[in-house]
Amino acid sequence: MTVSCTVSHDHDAARPGPRDASGSEVVDHTATRSGPCVTPGPEAAAHDAAFVDQVRERLLAEGGPVTDTRIAKAVRETGRVLGAVGSVRAAQHVKAQLTGLGPLEPLLPATGLSDVYVNGHENVFVETHDGIQRVTSPFTSEAHVRALAVRLVTAAGRRLDDGHPCVDVQTATGLRVHAVIPPVSTSGTLLSIRFRAPQRLSLADLVHSGTVHPFLADVLTDAVAARANLMISGATGSGKTTVLSALLSQCAPGQRLVLVEDAAELNPDHPHVVGMQSRQENVEGAGSVDLTDLVRQALRMRPDWLVVGECRGAEVRDLLTALNTGHSGAGTVHANSARAVPARLAALGSLAGLSRSAVDLQAANALDLVAHVSRTPAGRRLDSLCTFHLEDGVLSTRPALTVESGHPVEGPGWSQLARLLARGRDAS
Repeated sequence: MTVSCTVSHDHDAARPGPRDASGSEVVDHTATRSGPCVTPGPEAAAHDAAFVDQVRERLLAEGGPVTDTRIAKAVRETGRVLGAVGSVRAAQHVKAQLTGLGPLEPLLPATGLSDVYVNGHENVFVETHDGIQRVTSPFTSEAHVRALAVRLVTAAGRRLDDGHPCVDVQTATGLRVHAVIPPVSTSGTLLSIRFRAPQRLSLADLVHSGTVHPFLADVLTDAVAARANLMISGATGSGKTTVLSALLSQCAPGQRLVLVEDAAELNPDHPHVVGMQSRQENVEGAGSVDLTDLVRQALRMRPDWLVVGECRGAEVRDLLTALNTGHSGAGTVHANSARAVPARLAALGSLAGLSRSAVDLQAANALDLVAHVSRTPAGRRLDSLCTFHLEDGVLSTRPALTVESGHPVEGPGWSQLARLLARGRDAS
C-alpha cells in the first residue's frame, strides 16, 4: 500500500533529499505532494492475514462452495468499515487467497494434464497422456504446500486442519482435490489434484485414440439402444468415467438421464441431463446428503436412465432395487477385473445390510453387461465385455468379447449378449 505524505512548506520542498553513491538524488516513489501524511487505511486492513482468516471462518461455518456472492457477504459481515470500493477490492483479494492453484498454475498448459501429485514440498509429479513424470517443485517450504492445500479445501467449503487432517473435495471449478497433512501423513502435506477433461470425448474419439476397439464400440452402442443395464469396472484412473460418459452420449435424445455422483465428473453430450452431487456435512456435523439419499430422490424424477457415477457404498442396494423395477441404468465400480465385479458388489451390498445371496439375486436380474477398462503401458484400454450369469444362486461373469493382440475374440458369454442385442434391434 502506498503511503502518501505532503511537503507542507516550500523550504522543505527545496531541502535536498538523500543521494546515491554517484551523487544523484534518490527519488522516493512512495511520497507524493498531494495531501496530508496518512497511515494505511481500510483497504490495507482488508489485506491482512487476520482479515482473510476471519472471512474464511465465516465461509466454513456456513458450508458450501465459495462463490463471489458468499465472499462479498462474508466481507460485509466482518464489520470492518471498507467503503464500497474497498469492499469490492477486499472481496477480490480474499477470493484470490481462497481459490486458485497458486504455484501450480504454470503446470496447467501441459497437454493432456489429468493429475498433479504433491508428495511434500520437494516432490511434485504430473500425469499426462505420456504417464507420470516428476517435475521441478515450485514450492519453497512445507508451509507453502499446506497453505495451498488449505486454500483449495476452503474453496470447496471444507476445512483442513489438525481436527480434519484428511479431506476429499471438489471445487467450484471442477477440480477434484484430496489432501492429507501431518501427523497422518509422514512425509509432509500430500496433495492430489485431478482435472476435469477440457472437452467431452465421444465414443468415436475413444475409438480413434485406441481406448475402445471399433467392434466393441458398435456392440456397446447397440447395448445402449437395447436399454441394457451397464457397469463399467476398472481401477482408479483407468478411464471408467470417460467411457461411461461417452456411452451415455449415445442415448436417444428423447430419454431423460439423471446422474448421481459424489463429485460431478460425468459430462455426456446429451440434451436432457439432470445432475445431482452428494454433499458432506458442514463443520457443525449437519447438512450431509449421501448417494443413497440421492438415488432415492432420483427415482422420483422419472429417469429413463438412472446413473450412479461410482458405486462405492450402501447406495448399490438402491441402485439394484431401481434396476429391478423397470428402470434402465448404469454406473461404475472399482474392481481388478470383470470377474471380480460380483464379489465387489457383494462387499458393497454388505454395507447396506444385504447378504451375498441377496446381492447376487438382485444383480443377476438388474445388470446385463460389465465393461472392464484397464491401464496398460500403451494407455487406457477397454479390454473386455462380460455378461452376468447366476448358477446355483452364485453370481459370476462370463467373457463375451475380449481384445487379444488388438482383435476381438468371442467368449462363452457372447451368445447371451447377442440375444440381448437382437432384442434391442427388434424393439427398435
